Amino acid sequence: MKKIHIVAVIMIAAAIGILISAADDMSTYGTFAEAEMSAQKVKIAGQLSKDKEMYYNPEEDPNYFSFFIKDSKGDERKVVLLAAKPQDFELSEQIVITGQMDGSTFVATDLLMKCPSKYQDEEVYIKGKETQG
Repeated sequence: MKKIHIVAVIMIAAAIGILISAADDMSTYGTFAEAEMSAQKVKIAGQLSKDKEMYYNPEEDPNYFSFFIKDSKGDERKVVLLAAKPQDFELSEQIVITGQMDGSTFVATDLLMKCPSKYQDEEVYIKGKETQG
């Protein structure tokens, strides 16, 4: 075999390895009901229940933050995040948590927030100006 063929085979094998490892993170979003039936980690997208209690005491345990989320089916559960409370958490529009159920509580190891854009007013203004021209 020529050197170019060997390099091509190695590059193809590396690409396949990257795709397989990335496929683990390409899961679809579930619900709390699905998480109760699964022994695997589940991703749940939901809305923060702002009327419910949020607990974070960094002096006691900086890696314990609890709050409530409603999933896409409207099921509301307590979530315990095993990390520090994110900045501007209360402003989030949508929250994606990754973890497992422990009884009736969802224990999250990862959290992703979708926050309102600080450029939202500017985008509206720019769109309005384009339609006038």
